[in-house]
This record gives sequence, C-alpha cells and structure tokens, in this order.
Amino acid sequence: MLTFNNRKRRLKKVTEGDGHILKPYRFWHVFTHSLFHIHIINDENEKTNYALKSRYFAENASVDLYYENKHIASSTLPAAIPMENGILEVKSGGSGINKINYITDKDEMFFVYPDKRSVRGLRLGLHQRFPKISSFIALLATLVLLVSIVLSLSQLLEPIAQIPWVAENLGTIESPIKLSVWANIAVGIAAAIAATERALMLRSHWIIDMGAGG
Repeated sequence: MLTFNNRKRRLKKVTEGDGHILKPYRFWHVFTHSLFHIHIINDENEKTNYALKSRYFAENASVDLYYENKHIASSTLPAAIPMENGILEVKSGGSGINKINYITDKDEMFFVYPDKRSVRGLRLGLHQRFPKISSFIALLATLVLLVSIVLSLSQLLEPIAQIPWVAENLGTIESPIKLSVWANIAVGIAAAIAATERALMLRSHWIIDMGAGG
C-alpha cells in the first residue's frame, strides 16, 4: 500500500487521455504491448469496464488507461491513476507489470485479467486448463531463480572480499563455485526467463526482480 505522499506524487504524473479508441488485440501484438481488462462492480451491481495497456521496449515504461475502449489517461510507471470511486495503482519490476491494485473506500469488487490473446493471457489459460502443469512450471521457475541468485552471489562475494579494507577487517573469501563466462550467461538467461514467467502471472517479489536484473 502506498503512503499518502507517494500516491500524491504519482497522481501528479497522470496526463489526460486524447480520446482515441482502443484497437482489438491481435496475435502480432504479443511483440509490442500487453493489455489487461479491468472490471469493477459497485455496490449497486453495476459493471464498469476499463483496459490497461503497456508498451514493450519503451524508453520510459508507461501505461494507458481506457474506459469503455476510450483513452482517458496515461502515466509513467509506477502509476497511480484516478478512476471511478477509487485509484488504480500499477507497479512494475524487471519483467514488466507485476502488480495491479484498485484502492477504494466503497464496497466494490475488482477483477483484472490479461487479454486472452496476449502472452499473459495464454499463460493464464494454461494455468486454468492444466493447473498441475502450471504449478510445476511455477515451481521450476522459482527454483531456477533461487539457484541463479545463489550462484551469482557466491561468485560476487569473492572479488568484494579482495578489496583491501574488506580483506583486512573481514578476511578473504574463496567461492567454491567457479563458472565459465558462457555458463554465467546461460544462468543469466535462465533466470531472466524464469523471472518473466513469474511476472506473467502478476507475481511480485524481490527475488523475481533480482532474477530479472541479473
């Protein structure tokens, strides 16, 4: 949950939309942007439809918000965007958007899901149709992340321990693990893939960001 000051700063970044209409998500859009659909049902059982679009490979990570397919707002990430009866908070990590929250004082239900044609939508579809396979993939991705972090840290500590002040006060450390350059590259690629897999399911954790950053 954001503090009042953080939310206030993020609200100032929001710009008004230009009113253009959201185009349907096509299969080739998996290479250009992600799309989330957001449904809010108020205490009178009225349904409000929003969509959240985030482009890949942008210089500054940002999101566009649509109401009934009409562009109403934009903001850089992390974002806090005013919506009907509340505020939409969007956070991102090393592998893209990993958290979407709707903050409101009213008794309203909030549903968010990726477009079924997007990469996230396909991953969610796999989870819904084959939950056991999905759980195995999730477990494997988590293990890859943990192993990659252990391997990276063990090799990182050795050169740090060779700094004169550190060596004199804390002693030297010799890593029991020594990987070749290509092996380290392979570990980095595996960690990035695993972090992306977890981010596809909107899983937010410091381990995921470390894996993506590594």
